Amino acid sequence: MKILAGNGNPELAQAIADYLEIPLTKASVRRFADEEIFVEIHENVRGEDVFVVQPTAAPANDNLMELLICIDALRRASAKRITAVVPYFGYARQDRKSGSRTPISAKLVANLITGAGADRVLSIDLHAGQIQGFFDIPTDNLFAAPVMAADIEARLPRDNLTVVSPDVGGVVRARALARRLGNAPLAIVDKRRERAGESEVMNIIGDVVGKTCVLVDDIVDSAGTLCNAAAALLEAGATSATAYVTHAVLSGGAVARVDGSALTELVITDTIAAVDAVRQAKKIRRITIAPLLAEAMRRTSEESSVSSLFD
Repeated sequence: MKILAGNGNPELAQAIADYLEIPLTKASVRRFADEEIFVEIHENVRGEDVFVVQPTAAPANDNLMELLICIDALRRASAKRITAVVPYFGYARQDRKSGSRTPISAKLVANLITGAGADRVLSIDLHAGQIQGFFDIPTDNLFAAPVMAADIEARLPRDNLTVVSPDVGGVVRARALARRLGNAPLAIVDKRRERAGESEVMNIIGDVVGKTCVLVDDIVDSAGTLCNAAAALLEAGATSATAYVTHAVLSGGAVARVDGSALTELVITDTIAAVDAVRQAKKIRRITIAPLLAEAMRRTSEESSVSSLFD
């Protein structure tokens, strides 16, 4: 097998290669003066099983185009099988029509990846599970829950732990993590407006009094929902609120918002490359999913079970 790294997260690609004890494929990904992307592979990939590691986070359009061009270059170089490893799948939040004349961009991106020549896709914690069905090629949606659970068990007391979903839509994800933590109790932050024109009220469903609360979500963008949920949990009697999130988009003033919030800590994975502000944040800590991705890639290459990673 061979691993080709895009510019979306070269640090993660290198960590995967180190885990698998294979070098990254020699290639150059650069831009012409007019900003067009050019990819050149500097070693033979004919008949090889190649994995392209490229999350499509910001700049989303540049990283997506780079992924497509890498896939096309490999296809034209006669690679036997091309797997797009997209740890963070950009445009995933546009998974349905939100209005009368709006696109389903997640489906369009799936079509583009397939059309470029990918044979299969590996991603982590897709925003909506049904996005797997947008692809006409095999697609594995991996889960960061095992990595998160191991970190929680090492750092937080199990006997007083409650897993919390920051909204009703994330209950399935929170329940899956709670199950890995010995069927820990579950709580939900329910946002609602009692009347039009009134401010949003945060209702806590479940017992959080005296509990160590762990909020879990797939994406943190502005961080407003997580920070407000943490404040609501402490107001309801929780002793602390820590958040575990797979994809750290952290746009705008999100980092400052987290550092100034009631959160004890925000724990994120490295599916998205971290900017300096994230690395220097007081309340943000990163854990790696490189071993999980590497093992899934190894099993894919060896035609063995990937799902057994999560048993």
